[in-house]
Amino acid sequence: MSDGQTRVRKSDLPIRFVASVAMIAVATAAVYFGGWLFRGLTALAAIVMIVEWGDMHRVKRLWSGIGAVLVAAYLLVGTELLYPVVGTTLVARGDGITAAFRPATFEPAWWGFGAAVLIGVLLGLASRRATLAWGFVYIAVPAFALLVLSWNGAALVFWVLIVTWSTDIFAYFAGRSIGGPKLAPRISPNKTWAGLIGGMLGAAVLGWFFADLLGLGSPFLWLGAPMGLIAQAGDLYESWVKRRSGVKDSGHILPGHGGVLDRLDGLLAVVAATMLFLMTGLWTA
Repeated sequence: MSDGQTRVRKSDLPIRFVASVAMIAVATAAVYFGGWLFRGLTALAAIVMIVEWGDMHRVKRLWSGIGAVLVAAYLLVGTELLYPVVGTTLVARGDGITAAFRPATFEPAWWGFGAAVLIGVLLGLASRRATLAWGFVYIAVPAFALLVLSWNGAALVFWVLIVTWSTDIFAYFAGRSIGGPKLAPRISPNKTWAGLIGGMLGAAVLGWFFADLLGLGSPFLWLGAPMGLIAQAGDLYESWVKRRSGVKDSGHILPGHGGVLDRLDGLLAVVAATMLFLMTGLWTA
Protein backbone atom coordinates (compact mmCIF):
# COMPACT_ATOMS: atom_id res chain seq x y z
CA MET A 1 0.00 0.00 0.00
CA SER A 2 1.29 3.47 -0.83
CA ASP A 3 0.27 7.08 -1.11
CA GLY A 4 0.41 9.31 -4.12
CA GLN A 5 4.07 10.15 -3.75
CA THR A 6 5.18 6.67 -4.73
CA ARG A 7 7.25 7.06 -7.88
CA VAL A 8 5.58 4.93 -10.52
CA ARG A 9 6.46 5.19 -14.18
CA LYS A 10 3.49 6.21 -16.33
CA SER A 11 4.01 3.06 -18.39
CA ASP A 12 3.42 1.00 -15.22
CA LEU A 13 0.11 2.65 -14.33
CA PRO A 14 -2.08 0.62 -16.74
CA ILE A 15 -0.52 -2.60 -15.44
CA ARG A 16 -1.09 -1.54 -11.84
CA PHE A 17 -4.68 -0.56 -12.58
CA VAL A 18 -5.55 -3.83 -14.33
CA ALA A 19 -3.85 -5.85 -11.61
CA SER A 20 -5.72 -3.91 -8.91
CA VAL A 21 -9.09 -4.46 -10.58
CA ALA A 22 -8.33 -8.18 -10.98
CA MET A 23 -7.29 -8.55 -7.33
CA ILE A 24 -10.39 -6.73 -6.09
CA ALA A 25 -12.62 -8.85 -8.32
CA VAL A 26 -11.07 -12.12 -7.12
CA ALA A 27 -11.26 -11.08 -3.46
CA THR A 28 -14.86 -9.90 -3.81
CA ALA A 29 -15.94 -13.14 -5.48
CA ALA A 30 -14.19 -15.24 -2.81
CA VAL A 31 -15.87 -13.32 0.00
CA TYR A 32 -19.28 -13.46 -1.70
CA PHE A 33 -19.22 -17.21 -2.31
CA GLY A 34 -17.41 -17.88 0.97
CA GLY A 35 -16.79 -21.43 2.16
CA TRP A 36 -13.70 -23.25 0.98
CA LEU A 37 -13.11 -20.77 -1.85
CA PHE A 38 -12.59 -17.96 0.65
CA ARG A 39 -10.60 -20.15 3.03
CA GLY A 40 -8.43 -21.41 0.21
CA LEU A 41 -7.67 -17.92 -1.09
CA THR A 42 -6.82 -16.73 2.42
CA ALA A 43 -4.53 -19.71 2.96
CA LEU A 44 -2.86 -19.19 -0.42
CA ALA A 45 -2.18 -15.53 0.37
CA ALA A 46 -0.72 -16.50 3.76
CA ILE A 47 1.51 -19.13 2.13
CA VAL A 48 2.96 -16.59 -0.31
CA MET A 49 3.44 -14.01 2.44
CA ILE A 50 5.33 -16.48 4.64
CA VAL A 51 7.70 -17.26 1.76
CA GLU A 52 8.13 -13.55 0.97
CA TRP A 53 8.85 -12.82 4.62
CA GLY A 54 11.44 -15.59 4.71
CA ASP A 55 13.09 -14.31 1.53
CA MET A 56 13.26 -10.76 2.91
CA HIS A 57 15.04 -12.05 6.02
CA ARG A 58 17.24 -14.48 4.08
CA VAL A 59 15.74 -17.55 5.69
CA LYS A 60 16.46 -20.82 3.92
CA ARG A 61 13.64 -21.75 1.58
CA LEU A 62 13.32 -25.09 3.37
CA TRP A 63 12.19 -23.37 6.55
CA SER A 64 10.02 -20.90 4.69
CA GLY A 65 8.39 -23.85 2.95
CA ILE A 66 7.78 -25.59 6.26
CA GLY A 67 6.27 -22.37 7.58
CA ALA A 68 4.03 -22.17 4.51
CA VAL A 69 2.77 -25.73 5.02
CA LEU A 70 2.16 -25.05 8.69
CA VAL A 71 0.23 -21.85 8.06
CA ALA A 72 -1.98 -23.56 5.47
CA ALA A 73 -2.74 -26.46 7.83
CA TYR A 74 -3.31 -24.07 10.72
CA LEU A 75 -5.80 -21.94 8.77
CA LEU A 76 -7.72 -24.70 7.00
CA VAL A 77 -7.88 -27.16 9.88
CA GLY A 78 -8.05 -24.69 12.73
CA THR A 79 -11.08 -22.84 11.43
CA GLU A 80 -12.94 -26.13 11.01
CA LEU A 81 -12.10 -27.38 14.50
CA LEU A 82 -12.95 -24.11 16.23
CA TYR A 83 -16.02 -23.07 14.23
CA PRO A 84 -18.59 -21.94 16.82
CA VAL A 85 -22.16 -23.10 17.19
CA VAL A 86 -23.39 -19.55 17.74
CA GLY A 87 -22.94 -16.58 15.47
CA THR A 88 -24.46 -13.30 14.38
CA THR A 89 -28.05 -12.41 15.09
CA LEU A 90 -30.10 -9.66 13.46
CA VAL A 91 -31.71 -7.11 15.76
CA ALA A 92 -34.48 -4.69 14.85
CA ARG A 93 -33.61 -1.13 15.83
CA GLY A 94 -35.11 2.25 15.18
CA ASP A 95 -33.31 2.68 11.88
CA GLY A 96 -33.78 -0.87 10.60
CA ILE A 97 -32.18 -4.29 10.95
CA THR A 98 -28.67 -4.35 12.38
CA ALA A 99 -26.18 -7.15 12.97
CA ALA A 100 -25.50 -7.98 16.63
CA PHE A 101 -22.41 -10.03 17.41
CA ARG A 102 -22.52 -12.47 20.29
CA PRO A 103 -19.37 -12.56 22.44
CA ALA A 104 -19.49 -16.37 22.44
CA THR A 105 -18.91 -16.30 18.68
CA PHE A 106 -15.33 -15.18 19.22
CA GLU A 107 -14.38 -17.28 22.25
CA PRO A 108 -12.87 -20.13 20.16
CA ALA A 109 -10.64 -17.59 18.40
CA TRP A 110 -8.53 -17.17 21.56
CA TRP A 111 -7.48 -20.82 21.20
CA GLY A 112 -6.71 -20.23 17.54
CA PHE A 113 -4.50 -17.25 18.22
CA GLY A 114 -2.72 -19.12 21.01
CA ALA A 115 -2.06 -21.95 18.56
CA ALA A 116 -0.53 -19.50 16.08
CA VAL A 117 1.87 -18.19 18.70
CA LEU A 118 2.82 -21.72 19.75
CA ILE A 119 3.44 -22.85 16.17
CA GLY A 120 5.46 -19.71 15.50
CA VAL A 121 7.65 -20.25 18.57
CA LEU A 122 8.28 -23.89 17.67
CA LEU A 123 9.11 -22.94 14.08
CA GLY A 124 11.51 -20.28 15.30
CA LEU A 125 13.24 -22.71 17.67
CA ALA A 126 13.54 -25.40 15.01
CA SER A 127 14.92 -23.00 12.39
CA ARG A 128 16.90 -20.96 14.93
CA ARG A 129 15.45 -17.84 13.33
CA ALA A 130 13.45 -15.56 15.62
CA THR A 131 12.44 -13.48 12.61
CA LEU A 132 10.67 -16.48 11.11
CA ALA A 133 8.81 -17.07 14.37
CA TRP A 134 7.59 -13.48 14.43
CA GLY A 135 6.77 -13.53 10.71
CA PHE A 136 4.58 -16.59 11.21
CA VAL A 137 2.63 -14.92 14.02
CA TYR A 138 2.47 -11.60 12.17
CA ILE A 139 0.86 -13.26 9.15
CA ALA A 140 -1.05 -16.20 10.64
CA VAL A 141 -2.95 -14.31 13.35
CA PRO A 142 -4.59 -11.73 11.02
CA ALA A 143 -5.25 -14.43 8.39
CA PHE A 144 -7.01 -16.55 11.01
CA ALA A 145 -8.85 -13.45 12.25
CA LEU A 146 -10.13 -12.80 8.72
CA LEU A 147 -11.59 -16.31 8.61
CA VAL A 148 -13.12 -15.79 12.05
CA LEU A 149 -14.82 -12.62 10.79
CA SER A 150 -16.36 -14.72 8.02
CA TRP A 151 -18.03 -16.91 10.68
CA ASN A 152 -20.51 -14.05 10.96
CA GLY A 153 -21.16 -13.85 7.24
CA ALA A 154 -19.67 -11.72 4.49
CA ALA A 155 -20.64 -8.26 5.79
CA LEU A 156 -17.75 -7.80 8.23
CA VAL A 157 -15.21 -9.14 5.75
CA PHE A 158 -16.46 -6.80 3.04
CA TRP A 159 -16.27 -3.90 5.48
CA VAL A 160 -12.63 -4.45 6.45
CA LEU A 161 -11.68 -4.88 2.79
CA ILE A 162 -13.50 -1.73 1.74
CA VAL A 163 -11.96 0.33 4.55
CA THR A 164 -8.48 -0.90 3.60
CA TRP A 165 -8.97 -0.39 -0.13
CA SER A 166 -10.45 3.09 0.33
CA THR A 167 -7.52 4.07 2.56
CA ASP A 168 -5.08 2.97 -0.12
CA ILE A 169 -6.90 4.65 -3.00
CA PHE A 170 -7.62 7.96 -1.28
CA ALA A 171 -4.10 8.14 0.18
CA TYR A 172 -2.69 7.63 -3.31
CA PHE A 173 -4.70 10.41 -4.92
CA ALA A 174 -4.38 12.84 -2.00
CA GLY A 175 -0.64 12.34 -1.83
CA ARG A 176 -0.26 12.59 -5.59
CA SER A 177 -2.36 15.74 -6.01
CA ILE A 178 -1.45 17.62 -2.81
CA GLY A 179 2.01 16.42 -1.85
CA GLY A 180 3.52 18.44 0.99
CA PRO A 181 5.45 17.42 4.12
CA LYS A 182 6.71 13.86 4.41
CA LEU A 183 5.04 11.54 6.90
CA ALA A 184 7.99 9.35 7.90
CA PRO A 185 10.95 10.15 5.64
CA ARG A 186 13.35 7.76 7.36
CA ILE A 187 10.99 4.82 6.97
CA SER A 188 9.08 5.55 3.78
CA PRO A 189 10.30 8.79 2.17
CA ASN A 190 7.52 8.93 -0.40
CA LYS A 191 4.57 9.05 2.00
CA THR A 192 3.04 12.38 2.99
CA TRP A 193 0.76 13.79 5.65
CA ALA A 194 -1.69 14.65 2.88
CA GLY A 195 -1.81 10.98 1.92
CA LEU A 196 -2.43 9.97 5.54
CA ILE A 197 -5.28 12.43 5.99
CA GLY A 198 -6.78 11.65 2.58
CA GLY A 199 -6.70 7.93 3.31
CA MET A 200 -8.41 8.42 6.67
CA LEU A 201 -11.11 10.62 5.15
CA GLY A 202 -11.78 8.10 2.40
CA ALA A 203 -12.00 5.28 4.92
CA ALA A 204 -14.32 7.36 7.11
CA VAL A 205 -16.76 8.09 4.28
CA LEU A 206 -16.83 4.66 2.65
CA GLY A 207 -16.60 2.89 6.01
CA TRP A 208 -19.73 4.72 7.16
CA PHE A 209 -21.56 4.15 3.88
CA PHE A 210 -20.92 0.42 3.72
CA ALA A 211 -21.45 -0.16 7.44
CA ASP A 212 -24.91 1.33 6.95
CA LEU A 213 -25.52 -0.51 3.68
CA LEU A 214 -24.43 -3.89 5.10
CA GLY A 215 -26.42 -3.46 8.30
CA LEU A 216 -23.43 -3.40 10.65
CA GLY A 217 -24.62 -0.27 12.40
CA SER A 218 -22.84 1.52 15.22
CA PRO A 219 -19.96 1.59 16.05
CA PHE A 220 -18.78 0.42 12.61
CA LEU A 221 -20.36 3.54 11.19
CA TRP A 222 -17.64 5.55 12.97
CA LEU A 223 -14.66 3.23 12.84
CA GLY A 224 -13.56 3.96 9.27
CA ALA A 225 -11.13 6.79 10.04
CA PRO A 226 -9.38 5.01 12.96
CA MET A 227 -9.04 1.88 10.83
CA GLY A 228 -7.65 4.02 8.00
CA LEU A 229 -4.97 5.23 10.40
CA ILE A 230 -4.25 1.64 11.47
CA ALA A 231 -4.03 0.52 7.84
CA GLN A 232 -1.36 3.12 7.14
CA ALA A 233 0.48 2.19 10.33
CA GLY A 234 0.57 -1.39 9.06
CA ASP A 235 1.94 -0.13 5.76
CA LEU A 236 4.64 1.86 7.54
CA TYR A 237 5.61 -1.16 9.62
CA GLU A 238 6.20 -3.26 6.52
CA SER A 239 8.14 -0.39 4.95
CA TRP A 240 10.35 -0.33 8.05
CA VAL A 241 10.87 -4.12 7.77
CA LYS A 242 11.82 -3.82 4.10
CA ARG A 243 14.21 -0.95 4.81
CA ARG A 244 15.93 -2.99 7.52
CA SER A 245 16.10 -5.97 5.16
CA GLY A 246 17.49 -3.88 2.31
CA VAL A 247 14.75 -4.72 -0.20
CA LYS A 248 12.39 -2.51 -2.20
CA ASP A 249 9.47 -4.94 -2.46
CA SER A 250 8.50 -8.07 -0.55
CA GLY A 251 8.27 -9.97 -3.83
CA HIS A 252 7.49 -9.71 -7.53
CA ILE A 253 4.47 -11.96 -7.98
CA LEU A 254 1.96 -9.15 -8.63
CA PRO A 255 2.54 -7.14 -11.84
CA GLY A 256 3.22 -3.51 -11.00
CA HIS A 257 2.63 -4.04 -7.28
CA GLY A 258 5.48 -6.14 -5.94
CA GLY A 259 4.64 -8.91 -3.50
CA VAL A 260 1.47 -10.08 -1.80
CA LEU A 261 2.76 -8.73 1.51
CA ASP A 262 3.17 -5.32 -0.12
CA ARG A 263 -0.53 -5.36 -0.99
CA LEU A 264 -1.90 -6.82 2.24
CA ASP A 265 0.22 -5.10 4.91
CA GLY A 266 -2.55 -2.61 5.71
CA LEU A 267 -5.23 -5.30 5.66
CA LEU A 268 -3.30 -7.40 8.19
CA ALA A 269 -3.37 -4.48 10.61
CA VAL A 270 -7.03 -3.61 10.03
CA VAL A 271 -8.20 -7.20 10.44
CA ALA A 272 -6.20 -7.64 13.64
CA ALA A 273 -7.57 -4.38 15.08
CA THR A 274 -11.16 -5.24 14.13
CA MET A 275 -10.82 -8.68 15.67
CA LEU A 276 -9.43 -7.26 18.90
CA PHE A 277 -12.26 -4.73 18.99
CA LEU A 278 -14.87 -7.47 18.68
CA MET A 279 -13.26 -9.94 21.06
CA THR A 280 -13.05 -7.38 23.84
CA GLY A 281 -16.77 -6.66 23.50
CA LEU A 282 -16.30 -2.97 22.87
CA TRP A 283 -18.94 -2.97 20.13
CA THR A 284 -21.65 -3.31 22.78
CA ALA A 285 -20.78 0.10 24.27
